[in-house]
Amino acid sequence: MPTARESLLNAALTALAALPWSGVRMVDVASAAGVSRQTLYNEFGSKDGLARALVRREADNYLHGVERLLAERARAADRLVSVAEWTVGEARAKPLLRALLTGCWSEHLPAPRPARRSAVLSQVPAQRRADAGLPSPGELVAAVRDRAVAALEHGRPDSRRTKEASAELAHRCELVVRLALSYVIAPVGEGVGELVRTAVTGAVSAMSPTAADR
Repeated sequence: MPTARESLLNAALTALAALPWSGVRMVDVASAAGVSRQTLYNEFGSKDGLARALVRREADNYLHGVERLLAERARAADRLVSVAEWTVGEARAKPLLRALLTGCWSEHLPAPRPARRSAVLSQVPAQRRADAGLPSPGELVAAVRDRAVAALEHGRPDSRRTKEASAELAHRCELVVRLALSYVIAPVGEGVGELVRTAVTGAVSAMSPTAADR
């Protein structure tokens, strides 16, 4: 059963599917979640706080999904293709994630202002994290790249690691994310998977073991 916080975030996201963020009312969010308006304010502090938490959850869910795909028992190139295809699909289906990854925020979406430096820190740890700031598109790209490098290097003997190989692997992993984002911004008929496979096959396979070989 979801917590009150999760229920409130779910209710806010549902409301956002039908209304612009400016039309989403805190009282309606609380009512849809089945909690009091005071509980909502205790959790998020303000509507801006709710927006920051909503966007932070979207970023966290995306990165958790990336980690899940990278942990699959498959060849390195196949895992990177899965990450790219999933990124495109999720971004097309989820406007908040698309805005996070591209930096293109429409008037329909919440564009939460940073928490004031003078604001009292929330008593809710999850809200303190949301209020600390949201990731930029560049930070999300770097987060996916770093997770991919860590996953693909895991299990490789240290003797096979060189600075050049690690730098090349990081370059290829970032290329995968940026190719995916190009499909989010400028969709074309064919899928991103084949383009990613062409860009990484061979080079990535030579630099990292398959999950099945560990």
